[in-house]
Amino acid sequence: MAKIEKSTKKGKTNAMRLLDTAGVAYTVKEYTFDPDDFDGRHVAEQVGMEPGQVFKTLVTRGPKGAVCVCCIPVDKHLDLKALAACAGEKSLELVKVDELLGLTGYVRGGCSPLGMKKEYPTFLDESAMVFEEIAVSAGVRGKQVLLPPQALQTLTRAKTGAFTRDMV
Repeated sequence: MAKIEKSTKKGKTNAMRLLDTAGVAYTVKEYTFDPDDFDGRHVAEQVGMEPGQVFKTLVTRGPKGAVCVCCIPVDKHLDLKALAACAGEKSLELVKVDELLGLTGYVRGGCSPLGMKKEYPTFLDESAMVFEEIAVSAGVRGKQVLLPPQALQTLTRAKTGAFTRDMV
């Protein structure tokens, strides 16, 4: 039987502190998770949103070492070629999971585009902009922040573009 957990982190995360400092209104939604299951569609169900409104944060690296962050709906796959074109890179690849914490300050499944250790170029899938509210990780597994996509775009200085493909 799968082990189910709930975030044990109390108080504010870096992402929430950044939103507070910027004066952005947001809602925190907690959810239970299986530590071995990283399917964001489960998160969407738990927070009561459509999968297209819940965004996962992926971290990529170009051939010269440039790091880029992107946010895409949990029910889509990242199109690395399309993201590379948006980022002005020749190519991109996902960073290895064991590099994630050192680069961002976040762990797999709890990576937020907000409040990373360093500010990286960020890309937000254009589908976010049709919603009044989207969800992204609050910076720990078990918590999501719901906020207007325009606020996320402004705070991360994200460029929008089309860089997803359907899951098959």
